[in-house]
Amino acid sequence: MSSVVVSGLSELSLAELPMESWMSQLPCALWDTPLYHLAIPGSHNAITYCLDMNDRSPVDLMQPDLLQKLDKFMKPLIRPFVYKWAITQEFTIKQQLDCGVRYCDLRIAHRPNDSSTDLYFYHGVYTTLTVETVLMEIREWLDAHPKEVVILSFSHFLGLSQELHMLLLTTIRNTFTSKLCPKTEPLTLRNLWALGYQVIVSYEHTISSLHSELWPHIPYWWANKCKAESLIEEFEHRKQHGRPGGFFVTGINLTEDLKYICTHPTESLKDLVMSTYPTLLSWVKEQTPGSRVGSLNIIAGDFITESDFVPTVVTLNEKLLKWSS
Repeated sequence: MSSVVVSGLSELSLAELPMESWMSQLPCALWDTPLYHLAIPGSHNAITYCLDMNDRSPVDLMQPDLLQKLDKFMKPLIRPFVYKWAITQEFTIKQQLDCGVRYCDLRIAHRPNDSSTDLYFYHGVYTTLTVETVLMEIREWLDAHPKEVVILSFSHFLGLSQELHMLLLTTIRNTFTSKLCPKTEPLTLRNLWALGYQVIVSYEHTISSLHSELWPHIPYWWANKCKAESLIEEFEHRKQHGRPGGFFVTGINLTEDLKYICTHPTESLKDLVMSTYPTLLSWVKEQTPGSRVGSLNIIAGDFITESDFVPTVVTLNEKLLKWSS
């Protein structure tokens, strides 16, 4: 059994912690480390497990004009491709949290021609579950795990008026109430536990500056590559220029283009991701959290429950223990 030594005491490897409660079971030597200096596993496009497979549901308006036209006139041919490449997670939000995910990439939309104020998630098409439903599921999970902290990144807003932004903010407040961490607080586990804060909300919109519980948008390093080697090369280049000061995400999610999809007609995004995970996780194991140049913080991926992604990221925090011992 592998172990790390802290102040003369042998501890279990962090990979052997129960992932559903890994934060609450971190060694006390890490309780005063800011969360933006820890290695934290994240879920890219976290709510794509419930995309609307009804062909009457439109493709989202961020898709290229060509795809929207093809979808309109050749739907039976086009839709199967859309679904195969739009799904990035297959497990529910509670299952992802149980697996140890603590950062969720949430992309918010109001459906076109919808007279209600309901909001959904989207990626290629819209979800069947509303934002309110998913946030309540997160709240229920947090109630059962009072020492776990989640970072919810609201971004890529599509079709939201100022009124809908305010309704979303009200939903966030009403759902998480006293669990919402204001942006004046020191972000250490010891401090968050003492005050009962479990939710950090980042919000990619100018209104974040007007509200104490909305943290600014968290930078997301996106390589826009469909090959693992190219993605790694891009991130190694970025690392040389130093890390942002607060939270930031390194997205090891691969990006397919139309050429790739057309030349791999029988494949899906999952096929691409699972074939490259061994290479990507080998690279992740070499990374280090912390404040130094070249260190990483949140690492997000696709199909994060299907591999050793989460324990691999959590285990990186052992490197911080070795420095402090």
